[in-house]
Amino acid sequence: MIEAWPPNTSQRSFHMPLDKIKCQAFWSQFLDSLAPEDPRRRAQPDAFGFGGEGELADELASLVVAGKKRATTSLPVEYTSLGEPLPKKGDLSIILNGAGDPVAIIERTQVDVVPFARVTATFAAREGEGDGSLAYWRGAHKEYFALVCERLGGALDDATPVLCQSFEVLWPPCAGRGPVV
Repeated sequence: MIEAWPPNTSQRSFHMPLDKIKCQAFWSQFLDSLAPEDPRRRAQPDAFGFGGEGELADELASLVVAGKKRATTSLPVEYTSLGEPLPKKGDLSIILNGAGDPVAIIERTQVDVVPFARVTATFAAREGEGDGSLAYWRGAHKEYFALVCERLGGALDDATPVLCQSFEVLWPPCAGRGPVV
């Protein structure tokens, strides 16, 4: 069973280190906190680090745990190119730090597909990165998404669809319970 943990480890994070034993223990602690009839007990979470691995994953995981990051954006092509389903409301994920250790379990509360140029200032602020402004969000994501698009044989422009995903932290219980700053 350890070999297959977590059950839906995303191929998008195939190069990221992953401590399967720690992930399984983290998930088990979360399940132990739930009522026996809670439908989340049947969830099949994926596991990934925001921004991949290393320092960026550490920084973004810290923002999640601190309660500052409550949203993320990705490209649909990152999933479709691997034959993976797009994230949807209610999906659970184990968030990893840059070393591949679990730090939080999140549940997506809203998922919208919008053109890159239509991402709002409110959503950018929910991402909690940089100074929280839309200008910062656009600059950082334009650079990152351009690299992803190039790797997949495409190009980023203002009409490129992006997945705007809002989430809440479910575990650990002390993580991110304060207001979004």
